[in-house]
Amino acid sequence: MTLIKDDPRIKPINLNIKCSETEDPWSPINLLRVNDQVVRMALFHGEYHWHRHIDEDELLYVFRGRVVIRMRGREDVELSEGEMMVVPKNVEHKPESPEPSYVLMFEPHELESRGDLVSSRPG
Repeated sequence: MTLIKDDPRIKPINLNIKCSETEDPWSPINLLRVNDQVVRMALFHGEYHWHRHIDEDELLYVFRGRVVIRMRGREDVELSEGEMMVVPKNVEHKPESPEPSYVLMFEPHELESRGDLVSSRPG
């Protein structure tokens, strides 16, 4: 077994500190990588655009705050602190948050975390 002395993944990440460093809404930062996945954090505040991830599911975990995930043809999902959900691949969705909320996203590393822009046709 080979040990890597300076592997940043084995150092603790304080999510409260990361929240204070995350100021721009809807601009995810990478926290760490695990195999082909990445854990990202973003500040959700206000409304984001309709979008979908064609080939990947997206796991959302609300670390702090409250988020509503609107999905075309499906019921809205309201998430509070400590709750999570998966948005299945190819499902158009639009996150909204009435208050500053911090969300962890577990996604494939290659995923463009801003999604593809979908027309703003009515839901």
